[in-house]
Amino acid sequence: MVSLIRAIRDHTDEISCCAFSQSALVTGSADKTLRVYSTADFKEFPFSPLTGHGYGVHRCCFSSCGSYLLSCSTDGSIIVWSSETGELLSAVEHPGRSPLRVCALAPDSCLLLAGACDGTVALWDFPSKTLRRCAAASEASIVACSFSPCSQVFVTGCTHGDLKLWDDHISLLLAQKDAHDLGVTCCSFAPHFKIEDSCVELRLASCGQDSLLKIWIVSQREGTAWTMMLLHILTGQTAPVLSCAFSADGELVVSGSVDKSVTVYDANLGTLLHILKQHDRYVTAVALSPAFGLMATGSMDRSVNVWKIGDGYEETEAESQQAPCQGRKLPGHSRLLLADWTEEDVQSWLCEEGLDELVMIFKTNNIDGSEVNHMSKETVAELGIESVGLRGRLLRKIEALKAEQSGSEAPDEFLCPITRELMKDPVIAADGYSYERESIESWIRGKNKTSPMTNLPLRTTLLTPNRSLKMAITRWKSSQ
Repeated sequence: MVSLIRAIRDHTDEISCCAFSQSALVTGSADKTLRVYSTADFKEFPFSPLTGHGYGVHRCCFSSCGSYLLSCSTDGSIIVWSSETGELLSAVEHPGRSPLRVCALAPDSCLLLAGACDGTVALWDFPSKTLRRCAAASEASIVACSFSPCSQVFVTGCTHGDLKLWDDHISLLLAQKDAHDLGVTCCSFAPHFKIEDSCVELRLASCGQDSLLKIWIVSQREGTAWTMMLLHILTGQTAPVLSCAFSADGELVVSGSVDKSVTVYDANLGTLLHILKQHDRYVTAVALSPAFGLMATGSMDRSVNVWKIGDGYEETEAESQQAPCQGRKLPGHSRLLLADWTEEDVQSWLCEEGLDELVMIFKTNNIDGSEVNHMSKETVAELGIESVGLRGRLLRKIEALKAEQSGSEAPDEFLCPITRELMKDPVIAADGYSYERESIESWIRGKNKTSPMTNLPLRTTLLTPNRSLKMAITRWKSSQ
């Protein structure tokens, strides 16, 4: 049993990552911020949001003790935050200032790892924040990494599709070529390992652009080399799989996909248990809590959904208020205009806004988004809603929704892909994408000769003014 208990929509851009500690949930976004919530009621902590990165946040994680929160970014830095106060404690930078796509902290909190767009991995001593080594791991961008539960080895995944196992000196132990032939997107070790007859056995999940989720057995018998054996190929999703994670007990593995779905599998048997379709766009991040049977999923639709899995989480007041909406899409902040909402969308929005008692009235009268869009005091009274206060609440919610949807948020194509800010001087780069001139020039000056969007080499650093886009932005600004 998996049920939706909360939908969070505080970020202003797509969600890139999420992670749990024992008492907190953190979410990271292309809007350059991290937001931190209590797992008791999913209210945002007073110190949230956290701002410190110059570009979008790619990955976030907690230390095993929960005291530290880490995040990495296109700006080439990893920031260490206090998870209790939100204070920025320290920061480390990639030696070559290459954009960082992924970071991980060893379970024993001794080593900090980062994977970069230039194909290198950097390893720091976490207590002292001193760089131990930075070494080439691939000719392609490193987009995935994970420490083993014993903290002694780690795995990396790249956009060429290879998985590689390394020791804590960045010495290669094992290479699995073309593990995902169109590119790896994420990898994650299960939190437990077995030792039998002098053999260490680990479980690893990986996913990729080939639309597959794979589970591997990574093992080493004393005195022999490491081996990697494919255990399961999971095919429950129909488009590239962008994220994967194990549950705290290693019994479940979940994944998020470009097909907008989240899948939950039995990690031992490889059987599909649930397919969840509550997001409006690509599911970019999944995370499971260490103890409470909670799962978080993040999406390009800018929302984070929090789920209850099984009986491992006691119902909170927040959950009981959301209960009538379980299993439905919550479209209140989706990109659909109100006039285009279906009857089911309207009913789910009522639940989201705490107007559950009106669901049956709206259902009986077949009210869709167009009807809501034209509601007035008179039409609301005709519905037979006796409570004057309830009628007033409904009208205020509708007005707030209409105001939100008619707001001045810039179209996505007017935002620079690097900074996610409205462009003033858009230029076209060799990859065909448009960027703010200052941002892409800074990117190139930082020895990044690859596309910020595709990670492929730029054939030339020549930039061409995009005059038509600049005119469109000017027209849009004058209309606001």
